[in-house]
Amino acid sequence: MFRKIGIGLLLGSLLLFPPTAKSQPGAYIGPHLGIQKSHDAEDANYLVGATLRLKLMPVIGIEGDIGYRQEKYGSGALTAKSWPFTVTGLLYPLPIIYGGIGGGWYNTTFDYSDIYNDAGIDDETKSEFGWHLVAGLELPASPNVHVYGDIRYVFLEYKFKELPDAVLDGAKSDFYSINIGVLFRL
Repeated sequence: MFRKIGIGLLLGSLLLFPPTAKSQPGAYIGPHLGIQKSHDAEDANYLVGATLRLKLMPVIGIEGDIGYRQEKYGSGALTAKSWPFTVTGLLYPLPIIYGGIGGGWYNTTFDYSDIYNDAGIDDETKSEFGWHLVAGLELPASPNVHVYGDIRYVFLEYKFKELPDAVLDGAKSDFYSINIGVLFRL
């Protein structure tokens, strides 16, 4: 019963949004915030960034995104600070629902704790390529402002240095993020 009510409310809400506001091709830019968690990172962390979204047709879009995130591994033995730049192809099966696939360049600084720095393991910066999948909801607040929320899963395999005592033995760096943002029409 609750399922039928939920589906009815969702379909009913689709009728409330004017078609011209929800499917307009155009360029949009704005900030986003999120929370992300790698499989083997200690805690979930915040991420911030900016998004440029081009809606080429009512069903096709492309998005460019730049952000900042950091996470800790191995009880603080390593802090990974990343500045990802991603590009995503978007498909809108419904005017407010989208999915996509993309790739990204992750410029990452591996900041090892002082204990490991003193043992001769230096901090380093690397660039890695990763793939991601995304699914989200984009709601028009007005014809010139959209609000969106999405979830992304990123396939990213960092190559950690071998630390003594296998602190990071087998650590996985793939992660998911849940994001919200505001887009302003250019």
